[in-house]
Amino acid sequence: MKAFHPLRIAFMGTPDFAVAALNALHDAGHDIAAVYCQPPKPAGRGHHVQKTPVHRCAEELGLEVRTPKSLRNEEEQERFRALNLDVAVVAAYGLILPKAILDAPKHGCINIHGSLLPRWRGAAPIQRAILAGDTESGITTMQMDEGLDTGAMLLRESVAITPQTTAQSLHDALATTGGRLIVQTLDDMTAGKLHPVPQPEEGVTYAAKLTREDGRIDWNKPAAEIERQLRALHPWPGCFFTLNGETIKLLAAEIVDKTGSAGTLLDDTFTVSCGTGALRLLSVQRAGKAATDGASLLRGLRLPIGTKL
Repeated sequence: MKAFHPLRIAFMGTPDFAVAALNALHDAGHDIAAVYCQPPKPAGRGHHVQKTPVHRCAEELGLEVRTPKSLRNEEEQERFRALNLDVAVVAAYGLILPKAILDAPKHGCINIHGSLLPRWRGAAPIQRAILAGDTESGITTMQMDEGLDTGAMLLRESVAITPQTTAQSLHDALATTGGRLIVQTLDDMTAGKLHPVPQPEEGVTYAAKLTREDGRIDWNKPAAEIERQLRALHPWPGCFFTLNGETIKLLAAEIVDKTGSAGTLLDDTFTVSCGTGALRLLSVQRAGKAATDGASLLRGLRLPIGTKL
C-alpha cells in the first residue's frame, strides 16, 4: 500500500453542507492549517450571536478559525499566503475568492459543488434540481477559477432524485458524498491521477438564489409542479398560500386524481384543484399555530366546497 502523504489545507465553508467535508478531511489525516467561515451573526428570536455550523465543528476539532468579512484586502490575502498551503478546499463558503487567494496554494483551490456541472451552477443547485424535475443530482469537485462555478471538473458522483426526495434529504446525501469525494480527489491529486476536464458549453444552467417569494403557491400550475415545489423548498423558504387574507403554510400534500377550476376547494379533505390535476393538503399551519391536517383546518374555518383559494 502506498504511504499516505497529508496535505496542508485551508478549509473554507460555512453551513451544515460543508461540515461533512471538514470532518472527512480531518479524519483522513490532512493538516488543516486554518478554517475560514462567515462571521457569527445574530439569529433566532433572541437575536443572540451564533457561530456557523462549520465554525462550531472546527472549534470542536481544535482547529484555528478565521472569519474575515472580505478577502479582497491585501492584509487578509497576505495572512492566507503565509499559511503556505498545498491546497484550499471550498464548500459553500459564501465569499468570492479573488485571484490572489485562488493562486496562493500550491495546487490552487478546489470547490465541492452540489450538482453535476455544468448543470446548476450558482447558489441553490439542490433546490433548483428538484424544482425542475431532475431525476439525479450529484457532487462535482472542481478546480476553481474566477468564474461562477466554471472551473475544470475533477471528480463527479451522481445521487438519485426520487419522488420522495426533499431539499433536506438531498442536501444530507450530497453533503456525505461531498466529504467522501473530496478525500478521493486529494488522494488522486497526490498520486498524480487527477485529469481535469473542462466543462462543456452545452447543458449550462444557473441555480438562482432562493427568496421567500419562491415559496408562494400558484394554483394555476400543474399539481405535479406544485408538489415538487413543496419538496424542493423544505425546510426553507417553505411554501405558502393566502386564504381570506391569511397566509397559510403548506407542509405536506399529495397528488390526487381530481379536476376542477384552478384554486378551487373540491372536498372536505382539503383537496384543491390545480392547473392540471389536484393536490390534497395533508399538513398545513396557520401563523402562530401548531401544524394540523388539512381536514381539521377546514372544519375550523368552515369553508364551503367550491371556495376559491
